[in-house]
Amino acid sequence: MKWVKGLLINLQFFTSIPIRLELPMDKNHLEKAIKTFPLLGLIQGSIYALILYGFLHWTPFSALTAAFAVWLAGIILTGGIHLDGWMDASDAYFSYRDQKKRLEIMSDPRTGAFGVLSVIVLLSARFLFIYEIVQMAQAASYLFIALVPFFSKMVMGELILKVPAAKKEGLGTLFKEASNEKTHFIYPFYILILLGVGGTFINELALGVLFFIFVSGLTFLFLQKKVIRWFGGMTGDVLGASVEGTEVLLWMTLWLFHYFAMG
Repeated sequence: MKWVKGLLINLQFFTSIPIRLELPMDKNHLEKAIKTFPLLGLIQGSIYALILYGFLHWTPFSALTAAFAVWLAGIILTGGIHLDGWMDASDAYFSYRDQKKRLEIMSDPRTGAFGVLSVIVLLSARFLFIYEIVQMAQAASYLFIALVPFFSKMVMGELILKVPAAKKEGLGTLFKEASNEKTHFIYPFYILILLGVGGTFINELALGVLFFIFVSGLTFLFLQKKVIRWFGGMTGDVLGASVEGTEVLLWMTLWLFHYFAMG
């Protein structure tokens, strides 16, 4: 039951899905929320895949329309919460100030020019990758699309566990304080299940999962080092930016996978 509540906490915090419940926010339930981050991502990704399938198979609309629907769903379903973090972190990073000043910039509710430009580049790149993936879509493509948020949320969970908090308050710190050394042990089991399913039913899925693991692992190692250097540690905005950055890299990976491995 605590696992279910943990997942509901994630849906309440990180999506626009209305969860009209008062959920417990103690450390035990928040730890379960961290453990179910990848499941939250899988739910999101499955919705994207279903939207794409519905547009391509049940409507007369073009591939461009289907790609736009998936692209837009990624914004609407998350309520823009991670995009807000991306813009705030971009403003702070491109200020080229010290860590203390960067944290102050991220706390400023106003969005600067760098935040606007960075989100335009991010969303444009994502749309390009999605559109070309849609044009080359195969049966396995829907499964890969479902895994994009799965791995981005896993990277977010690992950052919470492995990177110290930069502030004493905030959403990131709240989750950080609920984590412990055993929290992330469930993540490898999720991956083993994916590899087992992929190896049994769809060979391309297992190969694609390995590519996603490689890209996600490199992204995590890069962020683990740079986040401390740039911002002094992890914040809620940095976590949001990490989700958006990881996802666009995974969309790019899937785009390249369609060109060179699924052709």
